[in-house]
Amino acid sequence: MNNTIKPLLSTNGAQLKEALTLVHSVFQEFEAPDYANEGIERFKQFITFDEITQQLVAKELMIWSHFSDESKITGMIALRLPNHISLLFVDKAYHKQGIARRLVETVATYCQTFHNISELTLNSSPYAIKAYKHLSFSPTDIQQEIDGIIFTPMKKIL
Repeated sequence: MNNTIKPLLSTNGAQLKEALTLVHSVFQEFEAPDYANEGIERFKQFITFDEITQQLVAKELMIWSHFSDESKITGMIALRLPNHISLLFVDKAYHKQGIARRLVETVATYCQTFHNISELTLNSSPYAIKAYKHLSFSPTDIQQEIDGIIFTPMKKIL
């Protein structure tokens, strides 16, 4: 595998649509079963092309994508500036190949280099807690639910 990670720019609509299609697909399979309809609909609203594009243009959000040898997006991570991971998804066929780790490392390097940040935060779905712990994130509070979205706040010291 080529393991190419590149920033995804708001000007590349085709790549953003591909990344969001990946997010939707992985969410539906692995995370939606833990959510009520309200949470599923809220998440789908959050990941619309227009919503994400607006955040990219406003420079509130940055996205990096992992590309396979075939130039297919196999993973993506979104960082709500300055240090909160708001999306991290990897194509099912590429799970357990280190893609999520490489994406987190890319974001950590960016945060340390450009924002002098010493920790990353995120809100983990119930499904992803084990994976985030494997990536050295630790819970900072108990599981919560807001607008139907179930999550556990976590952080990683860089």
